Amino acid sequence: MIRAFDAFSLPLLRWLDPEDAHRLAIQGLRLLPQIRPRDDDPKLAVRAFGLNFSNPVGIAAGFDKNAEAPDALLRLGFGFVEIGTVTPKPQSGNPRPRLFRLERDEAVVNRMGFNNDGAEMVLRRLAARANQGGIVGVNVGANKDSLDRVADYVRLIETFAPVASYFTVNVSSPNTPGLRNLQQAAALDDLLARVIEARDRVQQNAGDSPVLLKIAPDLTLNELDDVVHIARSRRVDGMIVANTTLSRSQALRDKARAKEPGGLSGRPLFRLSTRMVAETFVRAEGAFPLIGVGGIDSGGAALTKIRAGATLIQLYSSLIYKGLGLLDAIKTDLASTLLRTGRDSLGEIVGADAPTITAEDWPV
Repeated sequence: MIRAFDAFSLPLLRWLDPEDAHRLAIQGLRLLPQIRPRDDDPKLAVRAFGLNFSNPVGIAAGFDKNAEAPDALLRLGFGFVEIGTVTPKPQSGNPRPRLFRLERDEAVVNRMGFNNDGAEMVLRRLAARANQGGIVGVNVGANKDSLDRVADYVRLIETFAPVASYFTVNVSSPNTPGLRNLQQAAALDDLLARVIEARDRVQQNAGDSPVLLKIAPDLTLNELDDVVHIARSRRVDGMIVANTTLSRSQALRDKARAKEPGGLSGRPLFRLSTRMVAETFVRAEGAFPLIGVGGIDSGGAALTKIRAGATLIQLYSSLIYKGLGLLDAIKTDLASTLLRTGRDSLGEIVGADAPTITAEDWPV
């Protein structure tokens, strides 16, 4: 079914404006028949943040911003789905055009600006599918015009705790002015303290809600030292490494679209995001697991991200170019690697190459 969907949809979607194509893809997913997904190889199972994942491949926030198709994505075989970013109030985001394909680079630039339907509408959708099972995380952010952005995060934790498998505290989007300032030490410490306190306050009624922190790949190593230290001291459950980058490599071939303001994702982000995974892994010292995201477009890339230190991985931009068939290809490659090397689980190789990667020249 996925092959047929890709064969029909990929050529069509590439002819459309990127944002219109994305809207059509979400609508198409909602119309897919409710088939039972094929069982994953048991060796791909992962336990992290107190949750049991059937496989380590999730879909990153930004694809299903408004929780319109999480169950369709789970039925396609993703191990987990992260919806959002959700803000307390509905938000239209930045003016269009705000999403650009760099076809020759297999990359995307976006400056969406946390466009979403708001907490009330998204909560209704998640509550309606609460008995469906599967791991659905909620990525939360602050409204652009908020006078107290930390209060926005606290409110969202309180609102979604009964229906979120986990939370991602997104302080790393480059498209909300000033948001990345929340990664600075004092601001981050205050934010995480209040978020964790809110999670613990509602835990008795809402159940466990792991809290993850999503960071930018553009942090300096000194800044990363501070971020990981605070994340450990505030006892977050994990980190997602990394969001889109503001940097632009001279190697990009689509020079015109590369100049568009916004965050760059896709294949050109792979080396930088993988380096940041490794740098975060060695600093975390096993305190919590990592989700690696950025430029994963093959089984080999997924394996590299895991060996750099990622317990789980996420896809998004590569699906635009490779289609949903990429998911099965990655899972097949990972399972074949375990069989070929005589290992029982991916956990045996998480971070195996981190010391080597952190000793290499910085990716440019």
